[in-house]
Amino acid sequence: MLRRLRAFFDARGVLEVETPVLSKAATTDPALVSLHTRLGGASSNPFFLHTSPELPMKRLLAAGGGPIYQVCKVFRDGERGRLHHPEFSLLEWYRPGWALDQLMDEVAELVRSLLDQPGLPAEQLRYRDLFLHRLGIDPLEAAAAELERLARDRLITGADDMHLDRDGWLDLLLTHCLEADLGRGQMSFLRDYPPSQAALARISGDPPIAERFELYLNGVEIANGFFELTDADEQRARFLADNRKRAERGLTPVPVDQHLLSALAAGLPACSGVALGLDRLLMQAIGVDRIDAVLAFPIERA
Repeated sequence: MLRRLRAFFDARGVLEVETPVLSKAATTDPALVSLHTRLGGASSNPFFLHTSPELPMKRLLAAGGGPIYQVCKVFRDGERGRLHHPEFSLLEWYRPGWALDQLMDEVAELVRSLLDQPGLPAEQLRYRDLFLHRLGIDPLEAAAAELERLARDRLITGADDMHLDRDGWLDLLLTHCLEADLGRGQMSFLRDYPPSQAALARISGDPPIAERFELYLNGVEIANGFFELTDADEQRARFLADNRKRAERGLTPVPVDQHLLSALAAGLPACSGVALGLDRLLMQAIGVDRIDAVLAFPIERA
């Protein structure tokens, strides 16, 4: 799979790069927990293991790196289950000057190549339309209380004891009521997320949506892509908002990537980027339903 992957990008003139696994900054996303270590003793500042190579890769883009990709190990604390592992393999790539539709087409081409399924069809679904058609609720307009009632009406296990914010209820409904039917016999690209779930994607439109997509195969999320945010002031505001959310949830705020903010201020070209989970794609290729089946040594035996 890695040989095919590298041949695919080599034929398209996309450069393979390498960036540090350790950083003085961490992801601010409240849904992710970074592992960290200290170099030079307990009194030193922590270095964080990256959850994605996104931030340093954008620094390369701002420096004129052009189309680039990376295959690396990434790390996330508190993630262990049928589809989750604290260390996993990620492919990430960026296309300066490309719109999101162009990137989705390339993702589909790559997946067909890596799965050796040249005829595998692809569909695009809008996040809002999926919720309206399948659940009868507008995810861009519904209040948290409405989403909570729907989750409980749908008898989602544990919903009666949950205390979530609006995005938490949306994620619960998506994962428990909708995801299983996505990507059956085809690739399903779910796009145009609520602006509150933009992460590092640009927000546009009326009503506003995040220019973001996720790819599903057989009910499993495989990739997450953005039309990238290039505004340094907006990115700084999002980092600060994330850290406020972390504090509200009892999580420790983390240092933000000042180097990235400087790179954005200097000028990041308009671009689209995507991260694709290689372990999950390999699961699809060989027809297994647990990530442990594609890992030589799961964490319990590492």
